[in-house]
Amino acid sequence: MTRVLVVDDSRFMRTVIGNALEAAGYDLETASNGSEAVETVATFDPDVVTMDVEMPEMGGIDAVERIMATNPTPILMLSVHTERGAEATLDALERGAVDFLHKPDGSDSRNIAHLSDDVVDAVGELAEADVSSVALARASAAAYATRSGRADSAGRGSTTGNAVAGGGAEARLNPDSGTIGPETGPEIGAPVVPEEDATPVAVDGDRADAPTVVLGASTGGPKIVERLFERLPADLEAKVLVVQHMPPGFTERFADRLDANSAYDVSEAADRDWVRAGEAAVAPGDHHLEVARNVNGALRLRLDDGKRVHGVRPSIDVTMESAAERVSDALCGIVLTGMGRDGAAGIEAIKAAGGRTIAQDEATSPVFGIPCQAIETGCVDTIAPANGIAEAIVDAFTTDGENDE
Repeated sequence: MTRVLVVDDSRFMRTVIGNALEAAGYDLETASNGSEAVETVATFDPDVVTMDVEMPEMGGIDAVERIMATNPTPILMLSVHTERGAEATLDALERGAVDFLHKPDGSDSRNIAHLSDDVVDAVGELAEADVSSVALARASAAAYATRSGRADSAGRGSTTGNAVAGGGAEARLNPDSGTIGPETGPEIGAPVVPEEDATPVAVDGDRADAPTVVLGASTGGPKIVERLFERLPADLEAKVLVVQHMPPGFTERFADRLDANSAYDVSEAADRDWVRAGEAAVAPGDHHLEVARNVNGALRLRLDDGKRVHGVRPSIDVTMESAAERVSDALCGIVLTGMGRDGAAGIEAIKAAGGRTIAQDEATSPVFGIPCQAIETGCVDTIAPANGIAEAIVDAFTTDGENDE
């Protein structure tokens, strides 16, 4: 039976969420603060943890860091829908949490019943995830602790096996499926040492003019996207569109974090914005992001609050398909960790338009749904580990000059 630990300082929230999970057939334990959570994870060994952000004694952010450094476990954050709550949630994702849901606050039609249903659905998805890939989050948490001077011996421990694999043959889909094989499959990224190297990738050789990158991610994506932006070189002079499944309010703070930690000027997209070389736009929560025009190396954006696609808005497919139709410059589509199949049709469209395509490998994807669905289309050129995506993007837009006269 799947074991779930519910962590919240509110007895009401523990009861409501706990009852919903027990009714769905989960084995349940509860904790009222971060300290209890750390201890209970060690003894109860849950498959999934739901974690409140603000709690007495030890808050959710510090608890996530400690859990990921000692007993890596998929953690679902439950956050208030405020600017402060959004920032705290992104901090938790930075330290190793896999996904989040926002608690109802009266600002929309969601209520506690909706939250309970969403928690049950999310726990079901996370419980089926490849737990070994959570070691990537452990490496992120350890690196964060080291940078902030809080690392302990547990946080410095090395991983074993291919949990943080660099993307060798083991990173392919099961060869028995016949989908990807050694002769016909896409290029597999070379092994990459599982370090949090924030050095921008060097741009060697000839670079494509005014390249466009369309990046899509869902569950587990924020911390991986942040690391990618740290390593994306300004010399590439790319225009970048980011679709990260997030609700309104969170995407603005996410864009601010990307802007603060990269060489690119990053902002939340607004209708009729232009994106030029060295700039990036993040699709706002509850709006699809489309490329309306491509003029003189710049992209004109359009926002659409139309119907959801694959149950989400913004949709990766919507952005990628519009880019495939309207971008005349060099184009690359990338899909990262996440649930569902959003992005698969977009990857097909970009490939059909002559663009390059990249998918994150299974070993470093907290949830392999989105990359797997894209790979199964047969339209992915390169499969790369999380810390090799930036190199793969640069490779897609550069040549080594061997054929130059």
